Amino acid sequence: MAKPHNLTLQDPWIQRFMAWIHERFPLPNALLFFILYLTTVAVVYDSATGDIFNLGRDVLGCLVTWSFFLLLRIFDEHKDYELDCQNHPQRVLQSGLITLDHLKIVGAVIITLEVAYSLFLDQGLGMTLMAWAAMFIWTCLMGKEFFIAEWLTRHLTWYAVSHMLVMPLIVWWLANMAMPNAPLTPALQALMSLAFISGFCFEITRKTKSPDEERDSIESYSRIFGTRGSAVVVMGLLTAMVLNQICLINLLTPIFPVWSAIILAIFYALGMTQLVKFTQLPSVKGREKNEAVVALTMLAGYAVLIAVVVSSHSISV
Repeated sequence: MAKPHNLTLQDPWIQRFMAWIHERFPLPNALLFFILYLTTVAVVYDSATGDIFNLGRDVLGCLVTWSFFLLLRIFDEHKDYELDCQNHPQRVLQSGLITLDHLKIVGAVIITLEVAYSLFLDQGLGMTLMAWAAMFIWTCLMGKEFFIAEWLTRHLTWYAVSHMLVMPLIVWWLANMAMPNAPLTPALQALMSLAFISGFCFEITRKTKSPDEERDSIESYSRIFGTRGSAVVVMGLLTAMVLNQICLINLLTPIFPVWSAIILAIFYALGMTQLVKFTQLPSVKGREKNEAVVALTMLAGYAVLIAVVVSSHSISV
């Protein structure tokens, strides 16, 4: 695919749209959305008999999960459009290669498909659609900045909290996609908590800038807490994330597997080591590494949870 700056309005629309996807919603990130859905499936079916995973159901579930996070990105593109025109005029959307109207159409298609899929799973009106509606209403409020945009801009931490509260709602919808009318078990509640903490951790990480990157027109947590202070906040959230993962494993299996603790410890140590290095020598490259290690710790944690359920389920069967 041609790079965005090589594209023109004469190029096919799908090519220009994929350039926007590559720039603002990279396809490799889908792995995190897929594993979130599969972790939810594992937690929901932990105590059920029979197979945990179903190829047809779960492939569709992964794709629908990805579509909702794409919808979140489309909402953000509308919300931040004017500011991005000022700060990032070279982007595909800001340069006019695609338009907000194009994204509205894509968003409308996504909403239609998600509603239809929820109705199909419920065989009518049911909990899957209700969970989707709760999640979508919160997303719409996020798009309107809860009608207190100026206040949230001045209180960036509350901005993150309010926006990350969508994560437990997403997990609740995914649970009902996996198993309509899924019970709200302690393990599922712990997963909802983990999704919130993980999302909060990554949000703070990606908006912690090195001194060279700070700009008056772009809000960042490093401007609030200081570069090192912001990294310390991320360390605290990373610790909370791993502790939540440990609690969830305890809920999923009567005997805590030693191998899971070793894996979690390795990735936790990797993340903390990188964050400590960043506090000592903040840099653009260091900030990029921060994002990478936090994402890896999230992925590893979810993968461990799936493996714990699968191994425990196999033994019990």
